Amino acid sequence: MGDYAKALGGKLRAIRQQQGLSLHGVEQKSGGRWKAVVVGSYERGDRAVTVQKLAELADFYGVPVAELLPEGRIPSGSEPATKIVINLERLQQLPADKVGPLARYAAAIQSQRGDYNGKVLSIRSEDLRSLSIIYDMTPGELTDQLIDWGVLPPEARPTA
Repeated sequence: MGDYAKALGGKLRAIRQQQGLSLHGVEQKSGGRWKAVVVGSYERGDRAVTVQKLAELADFYGVPVAELLPEGRIPSGSEPATKIVINLERLQQLPADKVGPLARYAAAIQSQRGDYNGKVLSIRSEDLRSLSIIYDMTPGELTDQLIDWGVLPPEARPTA
């Protein structure tokens, strides 16, 4: 198996261990649904796990499937913006049902910083990742959406 399978296995092992489960504990807790030998082979990267089985394991562990995927994967959509400067004036002009979460997030950041210039607000990539979870999009997809709304300038889109 390749490096990806081993990295995926490492994530599976880490989640299992965070929950205080041994391989046999997984088998017991699942009522035999997940055999210790099978889960162990997934964790070592010796056995390929199907998407369906991965989704079922994620459900069993009570975590999003994305938590089980190794870092370094390329998400669907374009990459997130490299420079993230939100146009607050444009944000205020948009319907609250569209931009409510972003507007509340921006207001919280302004409050923390004591920054009330009201024109623009710089945010970090981590902020964009958090917002993308709220909007149920990848960071790249959210970047595209914010550009479409006029909240980010078109040059915020990374070049391919």
